[in-house]
Amino acid sequence: MATAGSSGMSTAPVRGRATRQRAAVAAALDDVEEFRSAQELHDMLKHRGDSVGLTTVYRTLQSLADAGEVDVLRTDEGESVYRRCSTYDHHHHLVCRRCGKAVEVEGPAVETWAHQIADAHGFVNVAHTVEIFGTCGDCAAAAEAVAEAAKKGTGTKAGTTGA
Repeated sequence: MATAGSSGMSTAPVRGRATRQRAAVAAALDDVEEFRSAQELHDMLKHRGDSVGLTTVYRTLQSLADAGEVDVLRTDEGESVYRRCSTYDHHHHLVCRRCGKAVEVEGPAVETWAHQIADAHGFVNVAHTVEIFGTCGDCAAAAEAVAEAAKKGTGTKAGTTGA
């Protein structure tokens, strides 16, 4: 798992032939801060004028994920989304369901729990990922403002029947 932003990491894919198309996918990841699906990255590349097949996008993302250079999250809908790693350290994510904002967090309690569970069941060399989905403060405030405006706009005036 990994994260986003321009982290000074190499844009060349680690596995596979070094091609212009693979370099374009890696560069596109460097230009986005939020998680993006393979399809979104493919569309972004098309709009830039880069001729990169969707299969190449998927394969490049998998190579980068295998190398630990991108984070991969699975959304509530089951879609994988990707973002350039900002750190190689193990971490987890808080992800906004509305806007996609992601925050990297450390979870010492999660680490302890994972090792305890593994030990209790006789597992060794375990790995895990944790993504916590919710609504960020900005989106929650915006939704509340819309709800308040709707309440004020739908109130009835005294003396009217509404029909």
